[in-house]
Amino acid sequence: MKLSIVIVNYNVKHFLEQCLNSVYLALDQISSEVFVVDNNSVDGSMEMVEEKFPEVIRISNKDNVGFSKANNQAILHSKGEYVLILNPDTVVEEETFIKCLQFMDAHPHAGALGIKMMDGKGNYLPESKRGLPTPWVAFYKIFGLCSLFPKSKKFARYYMGNLDENFNHEVEILAGAFMLMRKETLDKSGLLDETFFMYGEDIDLSYRIIKSGYKNYYFADSSIIHYKGESTKKGSLNYVYVFYKAMIIFAEKHFSQSYARFFRFFILMAIYLRAGLSLIKRFISAIALPLLDSGILITGLYYIKEYWENNHRFIVGGEYSIELIKVAFPLYAFGWIAGIFVNGGYEKPAKISQVIKGVFVGSIAILVAYSLLSEEYRFSRAILLLGAVWASFSIPLVRFAIQKITGQNLLIGSETSKRVLIVGLEDEAQRVEQLIKQANNSISYVAYVNPPDQEIRGENYTGNFNQIGDMITVFDITEVVFCARDVSSNFILNKMTELNSKKVEIKIAPTESHFVIGSNSIDTQGSWYSVQFSDISKPSNKRAKLFFDLTTAIGLLALLPFTILFVKRKIQFIKNIFAVLSFQKTWISYDESVVISHLPKLKSAVLKTTEQLKMKGSDEMAKNHLNQLYAKEYKVFNDVNFVLENFSSLGNS
Repeated sequence: MKLSIVIVNYNVKHFLEQCLNSVYLALDQISSEVFVVDNNSVDGSMEMVEEKFPEVIRISNKDNVGFSKANNQAILHSKGEYVLILNPDTVVEEETFIKCLQFMDAHPHAGALGIKMMDGKGNYLPESKRGLPTPWVAFYKIFGLCSLFPKSKKFARYYMGNLDENFNHEVEILAGAFMLMRKETLDKSGLLDETFFMYGEDIDLSYRIIKSGYKNYYFADSSIIHYKGESTKKGSLNYVYVFYKAMIIFAEKHFSQSYARFFRFFILMAIYLRAGLSLIKRFISAIALPLLDSGILITGLYYIKEYWENNHRFIVGGEYSIELIKVAFPLYAFGWIAGIFVNGGYEKPAKISQVIKGVFVGSIAILVAYSLLSEEYRFSRAILLLGAVWASFSIPLVRFAIQKITGQNLLIGSETSKRVLIVGLEDEAQRVEQLIKQANNSISYVAYVNPPDQEIRGENYTGNFNQIGDMITVFDITEVVFCARDVSSNFILNKMTELNSKKVEIKIAPTESHFVIGSNSIDTQGSWYSVQFSDISKPSNKRAKLFFDLTTAIGLLALLPFTILFVKRKIQFIKNIFAVLSFQKTWISYDESVVISHLPKLKSAVLKTTEQLKMKGSDEMAKNHLNQLYAKEYKVFNDVNFVLENFSSLGNS
């Protein structure tokens, strides 16, 4: 057998399916076997593999055993002359394996081979080739010198930036996303070191291959798409910590003791620095707009107060209490900001309607609180209402000005409409069009493009494959979707490279699949259209649900001597209140007695969506339907009604 391919999967079903489709097209006439090792996914990945790719050798772990151990499980059973470690969020060209194997056969001293990788928009990924991360190399990378001098042999050694990415080169370190190795090389160098749970194992293995007397090569005569970051949040603090911890393990394993201690100290300093800067950046980013809005609101209230007391309230003399102003104005501002937050007005970008709705909700809350105060603590209703008008106009206006001056995408008047080109034969293009429209209702224009070497005439077709660039400009296209059934991966990759300078999203629709995959940049995760139930996963709905949970729990706790009288299981009721306040439970969630892996994740429930199904042993179809309806059509007011209707059951365990 010539080639064994090992793919480790963890909750990336859509990407895995597209990857396997491309793999089997590229394996034509190659004696091969394909392993998929699953690290306890809950998204139905292995069920999909069993149904659509029965020839795949499946290994299902009961736990997430990590990248290294999962790969080793399959490598130990592999029979190929060559072993390829391949990420599930990749797409290979039809000739990728043939070309790579030919290169390895022609270079017997080559122990391993990596490949030119591109992101989902056709941008070259610099981690395709790397240098050994010595302390100085790591220093240049961590402190940005690598980015400042991307072609420098010294400062950009981490990515070997002095080597042209369009030519083959001998390199030091290869990426674990695509790592082709001789089986005999692995026998000499050893398998992946399972000390590395995730990250660093490819660096360690690459280095051991060189120490075993072989050479590593970067191969530019073929390329793959790598939707990097799907299994992990690469910009997160956790990623920084895990990645740099892997660097420490590598240093302690391969460098001298004194060198390793220095490296460890240096890396720990880098972790704390990056973590500190990241926290500061996030904090400033989170409070910047609310602080600006507070200043705008309080300033406006002050001038409204000046006008009102001089022209209406105290015409013959007098003024409002300064102490009252110091308390009332910040509370008004807080009420409006809370309302804007709950309604998604601090999303980027946010709709004007979200801001205005937030001001309205905040005004209602302020008026309710106002009515509960004694007369001596009440301020002017007129100033409150005029302040709400000021907030509704001033906040969107200031954000619009900031957006114009800085280019930040803060505000949209309505959902941005998409203008789409679909590249494929008519039947497949129509299927993909329907899929996109079901998943996204903001499509304003759709046109079809002939696949390569095809001439199709029809009212939906606007041009041929070679004219895509011109059509993007002429028709103001925002998105190009390639039908994988009708357009080869080779053509797609070449066209992506050609179009990567244009501001257009690029996606791929796998054959017979109910999703479309794409990615906008090397800094973002891949994304997909899919007919799925995800309304409850929207940030605004998440915030609204959290706000409902907390305010309801606080209200129930404050009125406990009264509310406890109407609940059946009183001790558990009190426990549930504190469980919600400590973010362990939510008042309403799915019935977990049926499969919910396809639904957005929620905390465990006090009240299940099936609470009102009084029949014992209700069938799974009814339970599934209620779960799906809750996820798809979430509204916070439905939660309010649900709690009121099932109040006596708030003591459920």
